[in-house]
Amino acid sequence: MIIIAERINATRKRIGAAFAARDAAFIQDEARRQAQAGADYIDVNAALLPKEETRLMVWAVEAIRKVTDKPLSIDSADPKAAKAGLKLLPKGTAFLNSISGEKARLGAMLPLAAEFETKVVALAMDDLGMPESCAARWKAIEKILAATDKAGVPRDRIFIDPLVRPIATSPDQAAQCLEMIRDIRVKAGGAGTIVGLSNVSYGLPERRHLNRAFLALAMAAGLSAAILDPLDSDLMATSLAVACLTGQDPYCMNYILAQREGRL
Repeated sequence: MIIIAERINATRKRIGAAFAARDAAFIQDEARRQAQAGADYIDVNAALLPKEETRLMVWAVEAIRKVTDKPLSIDSADPKAAKAGLKLLPKGTAFLNSISGEKARLGAMLPLAAEFETKVVALAMDDLGMPESCAARWKAIEKILAATDKAGVPRDRIFIDPLVRPIATSPDQAAQCLEMIRDIRVKAGGAGTIVGLSNVSYGLPERRHLNRAFLALAMAAGLSAAILDPLDSDLMATSLAVACLTGQDPYCMNYILAQREGRL
C-alpha cells in the first residue's frame, strides 16, 4: 500500500508558521523524518494565503527536494500553484492531489495530470456536493472516469477517494466508505482507492485508536493508498502488519526490513 505523508500542510498551525517565516530547516526536517518513517510520497500543501500559494509551493518543493529523493504529492486546489510545483519534479513521479467530478475543478486540474503524467487523487464528489450515499459517489466517479479516459490518463494512475466523513457526526459513513473501497476494486477498471485517514476520527478523543482500526479495515477491504501521519509509529506498524496478513507483502519482507531498521 502507498503511504502519502500528510504533515507538510500549511493549514496546520506550526507548519503554517514555518511557511510564513520561510523556515526551510523546519519544513526540511518534517520531510526528512516522514521519509525515514517509511512514507512513499511527501504531500506538500502550501495554501497559507491565496495570493502567496504559488510562490510558497515553489519554495517548499525546492526546499524539500534538497533533503529527500522521495517523490512528492502536490496538494492544491489552485491549478497555478499545482502546475508550479509539478514543473519542478521529474515527469511521471508525482501525485496530484486532487481532482473531482466538479466541472470547473475537473477542467482546470485534469490537464495537469495528463501533461505531467501524475498519479491523481480523485475525490468522489461533483457539483452536487459531498455525497451521502454510495449511489451518489458512483455518479461522481463515473463522471471522473469518463473525463480521465478522454484525457488519456490510465486507470492505474487514478486513486479514488470515497470521502471518509467523521463518524462522530456521520455514524454510517465509515461503513459506506468500506463498501465503496470493495466495489471500486472490482468495478473501476483498475483504478485504485485512497483515503484521508484522520478524517474518520475528527472530533473524538484518543483519535489514534480509531485511525489505526479504520486503516486495518480499509486495507482488508482493498485500500490502495492512504494519506496519514507516518510519525505515528503504531499506525505504520499496523499498515505493515495488515499488509502481511492480507498477502500484500509477500514473505513479509517489508515487515522484516522495517524491524531491522527499528521502525517497529
